[in-house]
Amino acid sequence: MSKAITLRPGTIDDVDTIYAALLKLGTHIGAHQEITSTADDLRRYGFGEKPAFSTLIAEVDSEFAGLCLHFPIFSTWMGRPGVYVQDLYVEDPFRGRRIGEKLLRRVAKECRAAGGVYLRLSVDTDNETAKAFYERLGIGWSSYEQTQKIVGDAFFAFADAPEDSA
Repeated sequence: MSKAITLRPGTIDDVDTIYAALLKLGTHIGAHQEITSTADDLRRYGFGEKPAFSTLIAEVDSEFAGLCLHFPIFSTWMGRPGVYVQDLYVEDPFRGRRIGEKLLRRVAKECRAAGGVYLRLSVDTDNETAKAFYERLGIGWSSYEQTQKIVGDAFFAFADAPEDSA
């Protein structure tokens, strides 16, 4: 008999589980050394007065099965809000049960109910399995965009430089 999959919002009580899942995700894609956050960072920025993100948790018979960490975004070109999926993770024993798809569909449904018209995410360049998964769901690669970023000391130097510096 198939066990029921339950989706629910993450709470502050889930932070240690969320953080452990993010560490597993980082290890899975070979980027665990890139993770510098702590569970306390997630507590502070995800569950404080002005949360920077939301988390949707999937459970199978009350056992953690996966998560989708996301936050609202806005397109000036479309003039409408959307949602950015930062992390999607499904525990190995629960893969193949469409849990990732269920998480994404619920996040998209919640976004649409709030007036949103799009979902955006990034995929690790070497994660062919994830790319195929997203393509199967109709979440395609954008040929006209490329993600750029600045982090750490370079970010601090950039942010702290005078606005008129050349």
